[in-house]
Amino acid sequence: MEVLVRLNDTLRYYSQLFDIPLLLIEKSNPQIASNQLKSGDSIQIPGYVLNKYTVNRNDTLREIAVQHNLSLDCLQLINQLTNTNDLKKDQTIYLPKRVNDFIISDIDHYTYDKMQNDLKQLQQLYPFIFTQTIGYSVMGKKLVEVQIGSGDKKTHLNGSFHANEWITTSVIMKFVNEYALSLTNNKQVKGISTLPLFQDTTLSLVPMVNPDGVNLVLKGSSESGKYKKEVLAMNKQSENFSNWKANIRGVDLNKQYPANWGMEAKRKPASPAPRDFPGIKPLTEPEAITMANLAKERNFARINAFHTQGEEIYWGFKGFEPSISKRIAGEYARVSGYKPIGELDNYAGYKDWFVKKFQKPGFTIELGKGVNPLPIKQFSAIYERNVGIMLANLYL
Repeated sequence: MEVLVRLNDTLRYYSQLFDIPLLLIEKSNPQIASNQLKSGDSIQIPGYVLNKYTVNRNDTLREIAVQHNLSLDCLQLINQLTNTNDLKKDQTIYLPKRVNDFIISDIDHYTYDKMQNDLKQLQQLYPFIFTQTIGYSVMGKKLVEVQIGSGDKKTHLNGSFHANEWITTSVIMKFVNEYALSLTNNKQVKGISTLPLFQDTTLSLVPMVNPDGVNLVLKGSSESGKYKKEVLAMNKQSENFSNWKANIRGVDLNKQYPANWGMEAKRKPASPAPRDFPGIKPLTEPEAITMANLAKERNFARINAFHTQGEEIYWGFKGFEPSISKRIAGEYARVSGYKPIGELDNYAGYKDWFVKKFQKPGFTIELGKGVNPLPIKQFSAIYERNVGIMLANLYL
């Protein structure tokens, strides 16, 4: 919600007026220093929308404020460009409304386009959420990073490295919504107050690493553009892409990293395929390169990669992991009920590479159980078990 600054207004006053933490207002308006407000400046108030109100006969602004449990000055601020001293019947004014419900609701068949639309809505309502393009897919789709928080500690979470595991994106996006909602409504999540987490940790999320592949799985070969002939050949001319894990060129993005890549290459497909082909060498695909560059450019305390399925947490890689990794995995297991596993005979993944290169904690978390793609009926159960992991990633 946008308001126009009046003489002597401050961000601290807006914080008190709308009952929104000052830090969230400051992060929502990075272009303006709190002590340098100028009359007429536009300020974003997170967590609010404006609703139209049609004036009734004999209404006064004070009476409207009382009826809607609002302060008089709040209405005067919102409607300062309108003559509110002499309201007329059928005149339109605006009332601020705090949003206290989720705005993301359509989490089934969660395409790239749905994600982009939801991110746009989230940013409009919660402008302390920062998004940026960190790279592009093979087909030119933007690879979007979301950042939430203000702390020096930086952690990372990603989803949909594998195309038919798109439900991981739905889980991440719902968490972004719930986190923002809790911050602006002073609500706990799983008994945890979230403002201290926002203060201490900057959370980086890439909700959909493989947008070309996700859209292929969910919408069919019509989404593959100039790669349609090759995609159908790899899929044996079938329009059922439910088994497709790779990117649009048939490269498994989570087997693209120089962490025992040669071992995977010897035992996996030697040419592009719906799954498991690690490429002709490490880091050939733009999506994999983008994620590697992100980790190189940031000082992440840890990274977490969401996959499906198995309800397991993989935390080790050939002894490169620090001792704290086992403890963190134990906490993830405690809050989720998932099983922590130190080592797995499966290499060249993003987590493996991160642990080997930086010798910091990295985790592959396998959500749910069954056959990929997991049915959407599992979503609620998966989400409830993984909220704890996503929170632990912030407070540990």
